[in-house]
Amino acid sequence: MKQREYRILELLTERKRIEVAALAREIGVSQVTVRKDLDALEEKGVIHREHGWAVLCSPDDLNGRIAYHYEAKRRIAARAAELVRDGETVMIESGSCCALLADTLAGAGRDVTIITNSAFIAGYVRGKPGAKVILLGGVYQNDAQVMVGPLVRQCAENFCVDRLFIGTDGYASRSGFTNSDHLRAQAVRDMAAQAEEVVVLMESSKFGRHGVVPLQLAEKARTVITDDGIPPEARHELEARAVTVHTVPANE
Repeated sequence: MKQREYRILELLTERKRIEVAALAREIGVSQVTVRKDLDALEEKGVIHREHGWAVLCSPDDLNGRIAYHYEAKRRIAARAAELVRDGETVMIESGSCCALLADTLAGAGRDVTIITNSAFIAGYVRGKPGAKVILLGGVYQNDAQVMVGPLVRQCAENFCVDRLFIGTDGYASRSGFTNSDHLRAQAVRDMAAQAEEVVVLMESSKFGRHGVVPLQLAEKARTVITDDGIPPEARHELEARAVTVHTVPANE
């Protein structure tokens, strides 16, 4: 995907729908150019067009979510990749930072095996020469392209790994890390049961807000990788709970 397409998706993630003429002005290209980009995104099924407007198809589509705060997410993924040893097998749950982590590992040629419940991730890295993916079975959620349900637990129980990398919809003092979907939250818990440690990948903008379903990871969540916009009180609270916090620059 081109950098300009990521910028279009970032704007659509923020606003949901934008007039094509306004989009061209904001990006600084002609309407002809932006229409070509929109055609490419529409072919991918990420956006659709309606009477001079571009509209994001689904807020759960990871193509759009990856584009939002893309540079910060890319740095978070790169820092997370440093925790993985050559030849290691890791679990990676669905999420935009997680997809970029999988892409980083698969592209580095380090003989890393990825176990995931995300069909999106399996497809996202399929062209990489180092892509080695085990896809867990389950009920397929179409928009998020993720497997959920009891079969995820049954499949995950066949593996024991050192690390599970997860995304999250938010963090708050009372509820901890949260998800917005109870089936995906349960899939995280089922995968976490087979890992020694859970590593949370999240942008700093998610601190102070929360989804409706607590992930209930307890002491399993030992590491958080985020950007340097994390509120100081959130960092202090996590570190007081013996959680290691790594930060990367939000902007460079």
